[in-house]
Amino acid sequence: MPDKSITVTSPLLPSLDDFIPMLKDIWDRKWLTNNGHYHKELEKALAEYLGVEYISLFTNGTLPLITALQAMRITGEVITTPYSFVATTHSIWWNGLKPVFVDVDEKTGNIDPEKIEAAITPHTTAIMPVHVYGTPCNTARIQEIADIYGLKVIYDAAHAFGVRVNGESILKQGDMSTLSFHATKVYNTVEGGALICHDAATKKRIDYLKNFGFAGETTVVAPGINSKMDEIRAAYGLLNLKQVDDAIAKRKATAERYRAALKDVPGIRMLKDLEGVRHNYAYFPIFVDEKEYGMSRDTLYATLQEHDIYGRRYFYPLISTFSAYKGLESARPDNLPVAHKLADQVLCLPMFAGLDSESTDRIIDIVVNKK
Repeated sequence: MPDKSITVTSPLLPSLDDFIPMLKDIWDRKWLTNNGHYHKELEKALAEYLGVEYISLFTNGTLPLITALQAMRITGEVITTPYSFVATTHSIWWNGLKPVFVDVDEKTGNIDPEKIEAAITPHTTAIMPVHVYGTPCNTARIQEIADIYGLKVIYDAAHAFGVRVNGESILKQGDMSTLSFHATKVYNTVEGGALICHDAATKKRIDYLKNFGFAGETTVVAPGINSKMDEIRAAYGLLNLKQVDDAIAKRKATAERYRAALKDVPGIRMLKDLEGVRHNYAYFPIFVDEKEYGMSRDTLYATLQEHDIYGRRYFYPLISTFSAYKGLESARPDNLPVAHKLADQVLCLPMFAGLDSESTDRIIDIVVNKK
């Protein structure tokens, strides 16, 4: 057995030779946080790259979700998906709001728009969908529903860095979108995140909220928190931005290699690229039908580990099954049959820019031959 472990992901890292001079400049400036030089540069560069006008940087990807709900002054109930990372729902809970779970579309894993209306009550004020695995939600249908019922839409776009639909950034949809720049993401700043809005006044409010609510040296306009990105990670992010397109191209090549090799394996389903979408290949999930494949998802997961290959059952278990949320009426399994099915079948295979063809073929061999 090869002694080289293959992890589900590996971080995109900038060159130390390029990073060290930037660190020296930060040391010379002696300005480590609070909207410094590199912070401003990264906001400008990201806005241009992502095709958005207003972006606010954060110290991680969860705080933009929490802040978005605050900035939009959301109350009552928020419709969301159980098929996501727990931060999505936690952000609702931290704002003292009630999450209401809606089932998902089997083809994409995204919230099913046709199930949203039935979940709307007089207390519903917002929808928080997730672009799962970076695949865009049906934003047109979600917006149509939101407009009819007067709801705000905040997209958790943690997986959707650089994703475009017909040439336009997915981040322009809804009232706000959030990004995660965690080390496991397509683009990372070690830890970090961002909140995208559509007007200057809202950006100003967001920037107040992420800096304790300060609007001046002695003026506090809201009970804000401290969630600013520092200069070191902003500099790191500027360097990673220069190589992210190359990283996405490498991820695409790996995805194509997986698809070509696994397309005829009975019981293995893969997501398809959508027409007109510039995907980022953030993840490579497969869905294992135990009866057709002849092996359960969990057995395949364990078999890969026996060969030092570490996939991830992402997202399993569902958020709705965790103790904080399982008592909710909307969390009942019979309300979320598709989400439960996906959670029981999903296995994300290793996917990162540095995954070479030899390693990819090792993984494929095990999935195809089940040993």
